Amino acid sequence: MNKKELILAINPGSTSTKVAIYDGEEKLFVKNIKHQVEELSKFKHIADQYEFRKDLCLKEIKEAGFDIKELKVVIGRGGLIKPITGGVWEVNEEMVHDLKIGYSGEHACNLGGLIANEIAKEIGVKAIIADPVMVDEMHDLARVSGSPLMPRQSIFHCLNQKAIARKYAKEEGKQYEDLSLIVVHLGGGVSVGTHYKGNVIDVNQALDGEGAFSPERSGSVPVNQLINICFSGKYTKEQVHKMIVGEGGFVGYLGTNDALTVENKAKEGDKKYAFYQSAMAYQVAKEVGAAATVLNGKVDAILLTGGIAYGKPFVSELSERIKFIAPIKVYPGEDEMESMAMNATMYLRGETKCQQYK
Repeated sequence: MNKKELILAINPGSTSTKVAIYDGEEKLFVKNIKHQVEELSKFKHIADQYEFRKDLCLKEIKEAGFDIKELKVVIGRGGLIKPITGGVWEVNEEMVHDLKIGYSGEHACNLGGLIANEIAKEIGVKAIIADPVMVDEMHDLARVSGSPLMPRQSIFHCLNQKAIARKYAKEEGKQYEDLSLIVVHLGGGVSVGTHYKGNVIDVNQALDGEGAFSPERSGSVPVNQLINICFSGKYTKEQVHKMIVGEGGFVGYLGTNDALTVENKAKEGDKKYAFYQSAMAYQVAKEVGAAATVLNGKVDAILLTGGIAYGKPFVSELSERIKFIAPIKVYPGEDEMESMAMNATMYLRGETKCQQYK
């Protein structure tokens, strides 16, 4: 094909693997490979699936008429590795080891680097990841929770947050590293990141229990009430965890994790749905306000992204509360493949360095 910047991007999910080929940031091919639960159940550990999924990826690429020997780099979705800074990282032996053992937990995203590494080795190019959820650039004050036994952690939607921040900087003719931004990811989970000179110096732990509630997560809850629930004898540890992740937020209050359903019900005049939609916007606004204090009120822009950013009533209500802080720009949706391709392109063009994992 004689493409100069041919990139293969691989993004494994729990029951699917998305594979795409880009020429720079131009999408040439994308395929979402679905996996049956029965197919995956024969593997004892998630990491054991990488060869099975790799072969399916290669089959789809070949059938689409692409020659993997023309690839310049292979990028996989970053996994649950050690906490690292943001940017592009080479998939080396140390990273492969940590992805296989699930250093910070077992998840399908760990397969991204493993599959990328195997394909890259076959054709003699580099395998990379970029901005995984484990990116930790928090400053020391942000780590203090109030208890030495429970330091705050950085786990959030880093890939999308940083991609949107860089996209905004490019549109403004500026460098991401020169800006002070608040980036709000609105999806199944909500993360509010404080971006200062290219680093996310503070962010809520969006995975399981900080910040605003979301469609299926409770966010921060009254601690003493949570303690009482834990020791009431009525619930198992797993049930309590489910209250926080999976059955919190809209699911707990309204029985649905579909923000569009909530929006439509609210538009139809259902006061209960409208109330909890407003409550979520209220909580997110408080998180944005808190993030502004980290930057001493000197905020260049607030960027709203994620699936819920498509919801005009929600965005309107949220914006009304936070517009006094800084200009607001909305980037609806989340394209992880596009974000990976952008990082891979930056690497190929020498606009960012490839860091070594240790």
